[in-house]
Amino acid sequence: MAEVELVALGGVEGGGGVRRSGVAAGPLDEWVASLRERSPSAVTAGELGALEPELMTARGRIDALVVLEQHLAWLQAKQVEVLAAVAAHTETPEAVIVEAGGCLEDVFAASWDGAVEEVACALRLANQTAAQRLKVATLLVGRHGATCRLLGEGQISYVQAMAVAEQLEVLDDEVAGRVEAALVDKMPGQAAGQTRAALRRQILRADPKGAEQRHRARASERRIQHYPQDDGMALFGAVLPAQQAALMEQAVDVRARGYEADGRSLEQKRVDALFDLVVNQPGALPSGSASEAASVSGDAAGGRGAAVVQVTVPIDVLLGADEGPAELKGYGPIGASQAREVAFAPGTVWRRLLIEPATGLLVKTDPTTYRPTAETERQVIARDQYCAFPSCRMPAHRCDLDHVEPFDHRNPGRGGQTTPDNLQPLCRRHHRLKTHHPGWKVTRDPHTGVATWTAPTGHTYTNAPPVYRE
Repeated sequence: MAEVELVALGGVEGGGGVRRSGVAAGPLDEWVASLRERSPSAVTAGELGALEPELMTARGRIDALVVLEQHLAWLQAKQVEVLAAVAAHTETPEAVIVEAGGCLEDVFAASWDGAVEEVACALRLANQTAAQRLKVATLLVGRHGATCRLLGEGQISYVQAMAVAEQLEVLDDEVAGRVEAALVDKMPGQAAGQTRAALRRQILRADPKGAEQRHRARASERRIQHYPQDDGMALFGAVLPAQQAALMEQAVDVRARGYEADGRSLEQKRVDALFDLVVNQPGALPSGSASEAASVSGDAAGGRGAAVVQVTVPIDVLLGADEGPAELKGYGPIGASQAREVAFAPGTVWRRLLIEPATGLLVKTDPTTYRPTAETERQVIARDQYCAFPSCRMPAHRCDLDHVEPFDHRNPGRGGQTTPDNLQPLCRRHHRLKTHHPGWKVTRDPHTGVATWTAPTGHTYTNAPPVYRE
């Protein structure tokens, strides 16, 4: 086996120590330790391919881990610069773009702030995440030069830099600068949680009245949060004033302690207590509430005002002949036993739609009028489940039903008919983007259900509906 050349390792030559693949572990440890003391750059990044964990001691591997983290921070600092430039382009006044020789598409992109959508699609992020990255980059580049410098030198993490941008956003430039200056020398020695806590303390010292006003404003924005997790589980909770959360926790604990000793752990009892307090109290659910399941399901009989749990499940899974997955609206794939538990619960309503065996897509034909029939609406919502824009996860039942090919009011027979193949759910933002922004175009393949979006930059992004047979 050929000897590994050590020129890329800062000129270190072989010495003592056990040799494997022609490289001495000792010198490699020494090299990576010296690299840890250097600021990351394009030069040092080019040397990282020489990191071979199996040729290092335990100490050397820790040094290598730190070196890699430093270079990740360096790369993220570069990404922050690019994101800030993208965001700045969208905020440029139209007259400035035209005077600078920009084309009409540049004007449309600027006036419509399409950066969020294109960044979300290009990086495969949720819209909210893309918007957050653009905002953080703009704040960091615009008024937190010291933090950007630390990030570029690999002395802090992107999470710390993001905390500086987001938490100091509420302060004016002068006060934010003072807070940053008070922490800039401390952040390299802090973990991300310590930086967040230090920022909160400094903000309270620098702007106590503003902090009280912001707390009142945040209290008015209290909300429920619901996130899918793996293995058929979900996280459900609320963002609310801390004192209310403390009272709720006490109420849950009191309820949990009242359960008999039946083998459940304390945490299991606490979760069950929360569910009982919310769902099993008299009057907790409105009349007409129902769970719903079918070969493919739609709305509950009680209408949009009823509490509905919608499950899309193949009939053979429903009957127990197959153990394949089903789809829980707002969550995603769940196991067969969970689907049957919902399907056979008291009060369940079943509705039938059809699946194309070859493709696994929902199929149904309905009359062609401008407004979709209730059955057509149920099918499109059940078929697509979310907004048809590639990066959006707005549930379909909260979206508008949009004609992919515009409906021809004068002569509906010419095209743009109100059929499932020509309908897609779009949240209000992306409905407006598709309808009014001349730079964004969309087509939909009726055979595969794949929607292809073309951005003002010419890049294309695709979105496919769920497939019920894979």
